[in-house]
Amino acid sequence: MEIEVYRQPWKLLPNQIRAEGGRELDQFRGIYPPKDIPNGSEAWVGSVTRANGATIAEPDFGCSKVMLPDGSVTYLFQAIAASPEKTLGLRHIQKFGNGLGMLVKLLDAKNQYLLQCHPTCEVARKIWNSEYGKEECWYVLSVREDAIEAPSILLGFKEGVTREAFEREYRSGNLKAIEAMCHKISVAAGDAFFVPGGTPHALGAGCFVVEVQEPSDLTAVPIPQQALLDYRRKAAPNGIFVPEDEALYENRMLDSFVYQGSPLVHVLRRNRSSAEILRSGEWGKEISIFGREHTRLFSCTRADVLGKMPLFDTGSIQIGIVIKGSGSLESGGDMLQVRRGDELFFPFAMDPTVVSGDLSLVLCNPGNVDY
Repeated sequence: MEIEVYRQPWKLLPNQIRAEGGRELDQFRGIYPPKDIPNGSEAWVGSVTRANGATIAEPDFGCSKVMLPDGSVTYLFQAIAASPEKTLGLRHIQKFGNGLGMLVKLLDAKNQYLLQCHPTCEVARKIWNSEYGKEECWYVLSVREDAIEAPSILLGFKEGVTREAFEREYRSGNLKAIEAMCHKISVAAGDAFFVPGGTPHALGAGCFVVEVQEPSDLTAVPIPQQALLDYRRKAAPNGIFVPEDEALYENRMLDSFVYQGSPLVHVLRRNRSSAEILRSGEWGKEISIFGREHTRLFSCTRADVLGKMPLFDTGSIQIGIVIKGSGSLESGGDMLQVRRGDELFFPFAMDPTVVSGDLSLVLCNPGNVDY
């Protein structure tokens, strides 16, 4: 592999996995006619994280492929392994090894996702045998105009919810009653919400979002294990899902939720983005979607460009998604044309890069970045 490939941006190859959906994802990527498919609701962007449901035939399920500037195609984790320091940088490797320290997705919920939570780092280490929990955030790109109900999310317990009441409804099989314990929040394009570990949440039907999270696939869902396995096998028919001990499954699920309710006004104040402007100029502006005020585990910004914008040097890697318009990335005398729907990886050794055109990008960063 030539050293020069690490000095330019890389285009990530699109993928689709899991659950029914994908129409909005197709439209976003410029694929016509756009359509929903049984297993097309999620796209894992720049992923080196293997998803639940990997098979012998597809052991790297969930991992992203990349087209390098020399035209070769490989898995991103293989490109990293070929030259970790040029791809990631020494400081990043010291903290995250050859992982990215984050996982980025595009989620197109034709139907409401299952109510769920993800463990905090502490709970993940204690009972999931994982170094990572799964804090995450959502940035709403669009909503389905033909959704039966106004698109919304479930986020956070209401006041007065107790573990005892939650467990009682779980044992009675009443998922609707558990959903009713959570706040239902209407959403629109441009909204952004932070989801701390342990917080109940679900994307509602019609939501199309960018998700940035810790790099794990740990999920606690308040339904019986067999029902969850059936759901996952439907979403990934070729996947291998091995049942675990029933008591372990139940304890992990119940112990992963944080049973602490709040009034809706507090949830919105704490978990909704305030869109602080980080920098601006004749070229446009870059705003913080989520940063240090919410979590030190990752951050993301949106850059709105009209003209020429020098890409901010974070001293680390970035994953970018072009969410509007078109333009180019100029780096070291080379030009990469981009348009809405393109997914990008910016290696550590990349030359200073200028973004030109009329476009917007979501830029995602691991937790070692200082903006």
